[in-house]
Amino acid sequence: MSIAWDGITSADVLGKAEVASRHAMADAARNCDWATMLDLVAKQPELVNATRLDGTSLYAPLHQAAYGGAPKEVVVELLRLGAWRMLRDAQRERAVDIAVARGHRHLVDLLTPQPKRFVPDDTLLEIQRHFHAMIVGRIAHLRVDALRLPELEPLLELDAQAGRMWFAVPGMYGGFGYALRTDGDAAVLVSESWSRVVGGSGQRHEITANGCALVDEGFV
Repeated sequence: MSIAWDGITSADVLGKAEVASRHAMADAARNCDWATMLDLVAKQPELVNATRLDGTSLYAPLHQAAYGGAPKEVVVELLRLGAWRMLRDAQRERAVDIAVARGHRHLVDLLTPQPKRFVPDDTLLEIQRHFHAMIVGRIAHLRVDALRLPELEPLLELDAQAGRMWFAVPGMYGGFGYALRTDGDAAVLVSESWSRVVGGSGQRHEITANGCALVDEGFV
């Protein structure tokens, strides 16, 4: 089963119920109402790394827990539900960076990233840049401005067997499944994308720091 990258940033691409639940979660996290926040995330675990719709901070629940100095057990539960230590906010800070800056030393060890794989930063950023360019080319007819394109650092928190992610694109009736195939300088990101309503729309790309190559198409 794929893990979801939640890239939705705008309320106008969602229904009223989805908008309400996302705002309720973001409000609870902002207000340090940890019990309500955890209850909402437990009911919709796919939102554990989601940010406030039309917000500017790009704080996910784990960032808010770090900012508010939540009890350790709150952070432990968020991590159990799938929160990513390596997810960055709009200032490119991770939850651990926020906890350090706020003086919440009781959370630093828990929030320190524990990557299971290694790819040099420059290599990963180049792969991500090529990946984003490919995505934008595939969905240029849609609301690209309403999306936060997938960032690859969280993949390093997942082992190779569980490291596949899914990026659903509103209006595409499909999206992008992607996985990091190897580590180190030779890392390759394999992306498969399709629209369920367009026969033969499938495309498979292999992306390295040197570029993006279409290796298969016409499936699905």
